[in-house]
Amino acid sequence: MSNTARTLLKVLVDQRRWRYRDFERAFRRAAAQTLDEASRNLTVSEAQFRRWTGGKVQTLPGPEACAVLEHMFGVDAAALFDAPPSVAPVPAFNLEDEIAMTARDAQSEAADAAAASISDTALDQLRDDVATLARTYSTKAPFDVFKEARRLREDAENARGRTQIPAQSQELLIVAGQACALLATAAFDLGSLDGARRLCRSAALYGETARFDPLRAFAGGTLAYIAYFQEQPAEATRLARHAQVFTGLGDVARRRLAAIEARAFGYLGDPVSAQRALDASQADGQGVTDDLHDDVAGEFGFTVERLAMSNSSTCLLLGDGGQAEAAAVRALKLAAARPAALRSARVVGGAAADLAAARLLRGDLDGAADALERVWVVPRDQRATGLLTRTARVRHALTGQRYRGAALAGELGERIEDFTRMSAQHQLGTGGAPLALEG
Repeated sequence: MSNTARTLLKVLVDQRRWRYRDFERAFRRAAAQTLDEASRNLTVSEAQFRRWTGGKVQTLPGPEACAVLEHMFGVDAAALFDAPPSVAPVPAFNLEDEIAMTARDAQSEAADAAAASISDTALDQLRDDVATLARTYSTKAPFDVFKEARRLREDAENARGRTQIPAQSQELLIVAGQACALLATAAFDLGSLDGARRLCRSAALYGETARFDPLRAFAGGTLAYIAYFQEQPAEATRLARHAQVFTGLGDVARRRLAAIEARAFGYLGDPVSAQRALDASQADGQGVTDDLHDDVAGEFGFTVERLAMSNSSTCLLLGDGGQAEAAAVRALKLAAARPAALRSARVVGGAAADLAAARLLRGDLDGAADALERVWVVPRDQRATGLLTRTARVRHALTGQRYRGAALAGELGERIEDFTRMSAQHQLGTGGAPLALEG
């Protein structure tokens, strides 16, 4: 109890060891119990509380406030604001009332906490939905992926706005970032490279905010890939190398980044650096995994057939038709070993186009035509940027001096033009002329 209290109210507050927020909570509860409905929202500001307990009031508060104070302390309001007697009355202590008050406070605050979070079930569902989309990406049209990923990112952001639980907020940042990365990939496949780059930077920012390095590395690799397709190979190598410095990456992540780096060096015409990166992409790993490239996997992973297809393209850029053909054949065999429902038409088509290009390098026009049979069957809505770039390379090779005047070369060239023109990205107007990316 304070020895210098200027009012009985101060003495009684000190006896209860109440701070302002404790007093204000008790006052609101007492107001709800004693006042009529129109006045039940009566509250006390901290400045009022200081004046009341400091003996700085000249007149009593309004009748509603006095009624509430008398209900709280069982003492006449005028006495509460008067100087305390030499021996202050000690209010009767009712243990049952104290327990009931504590229980009500705990229930109210727990309800407030629950309202400031989302259910774990909802979070699990969002996480599962993004993972499912990533794992089925290769069998879906990019436009459909884009729509679904956009909805999932918005759902994650809406949920993040409703929670004040730090762990949930971090998880939702990761989910939103993964959805944004899928948006970037879908935009790239649809031929919108500028939009893909912006979305990819947003995904990287999500990863940075959530302190989730696998997402930052994935986004960095995708940015490098986009730079390569925008004819900026030096920037692509820089981005790929920067992405490799992130910690917590598994073997799959490092293989993917090495393959992208190799492709960029191939475009630069640097065979030594390209071969070093190729070797790194095919080296045995350390058995390390991460939560994105391995646990979620799908579009965030990097299958062995996709690696072989990518390396085939790198060898073509270096003019090494023999190694390119071997890598393309390997990619096709690995893809064929997968169940049809899990087989990526884009990988099969891309590897077949590279195989055709490799065979043209050694003058095998009939072999190229045979390889292209697996390209023609790729559905229109899955003729993505990577595949169209590879078929553009084949189209360019068919116009070379060796094949001029050959009827088969002319026929194949026209079919490639039709194949490109009927692709979804060209029908939607999102794609420009595909690059041949000749080394």
